[in-house]
Amino acid sequence: MSGILILGIIVVAVLLFFNRTWIKNRFFPDQQKNYTIDDQFNSDKREREKEVDRLLSKMGKNGINDLSPKDRKRLDELSKM
Repeated sequence: MSGILILGIIVVAVLLFFNRTWIKNRFFPDQQKNYTIDDQFNSDKREREKEVDRLLSKMGKNGINDLSPKDRKRLDELSKM
């Protein structure tokens, strides 16, 4: 009986060893790793720049009249930042 128990423990240990990355990702997902305030600021700035570029390219085709009122308001908000 104790031989079966030892064999069972070994099998479980081997299964856990080979599935350790799945277990780690499942129960301990990666958080934002060591983001500093500067990293967060730069990330937000890049997102704002992408949105401004999108709005300006939309406006560049037919002028300011091509933007919806919502887009105009958002462009004004982003230009003040």
